[in-house]
Amino acid sequence: MRLAISHTTRYRFEGAVLHGVQRLRLTPKSTQGQKIIDWRMAYDGAHEELAYDDQNHNHVTLVSVVPGAAEVVISCSGVVETEDKAGVIGHHAGHLPLWSFLSHTRLTRPGPRVRQVLAQVDRRSGDVLAAMHQLSAAVRGQVDYMVGATQVETTAEEALAAGAGVCQDHAHVFIAAARAMDVPARYVSGYLMMDDRVDQEATHAWAEAWVEGLGWVGFDVANQISPDPRYVRVATGRDYRDAAPVTGVSFGAAMEDLHVALAVEQQFVEQ
Repeated sequence: MRLAISHTTRYRFEGAVLHGVQRLRLTPKSTQGQKIIDWRMAYDGAHEELAYDDQNHNHVTLVSVVPGAAEVVISCSGVVETEDKAGVIGHHAGHLPLWSFLSHTRLTRPGPRVRQVLAQVDRRSGDVLAAMHQLSAAVRGQVDYMVGATQVETTAEEALAAGAGVCQDHAHVFIAAARAMDVPARYVSGYLMMDDRVDQEATHAWAEAWVEGLGWVGFDVANQISPDPRYVRVATGRDYRDAAPVTGVSFGAAMEDLHVALAVEQQFVEQ
């Protein structure tokens, strides 16, 4: 499947910026079941300084905000070819060892509520893949999908306490519980072609767990499936902070408004 993607991030500041740097993780990965046909990025109010691959093999672009700018617009567009791997990514890549995905972060540290979710998973058979599917269902049963119920800094325990959240929260709870089971797990940010619309308001997020014999396997808790050809992997990490599309700092003015425009649709190739 060929997916055409257009992604624009526009943020305004409350005043003129004296100095600002933004870290962008917006370039899809070239990985199992996914190939970049074309990808372009353009900036208004910012200049590209350098690009590199980080410890998770995410392609990172650093841009500096033009001094005095009151608005920055980052535009990405391209075509990615995907194939159905039933959510299996396979071998581990990146500079971080596999065991680093067993350690907890502030966002994924398990507590009593995560342990309650774990109690719903049958681990007696030793079938890790089956246990991860059970875990995905258990998390979705405890966290209703509700925009605005949580923030980017909401932890897994806090999302469970609220009983609601978005795909980021589903991923964090899944990761927290999987690691508590001694299963390496990581966060994924990317794109999802929706069946009922082209235009969207945000990128998507899901989780991956390490299963011996298969490698990394994806679990979209929010939609209760493993990623199929409608999914495009962009960045991975130990939690949201490692894979966030845009992060940065600015001096002279605080960010006042953020707007995201995203369109993902299938591109048909004429024979």
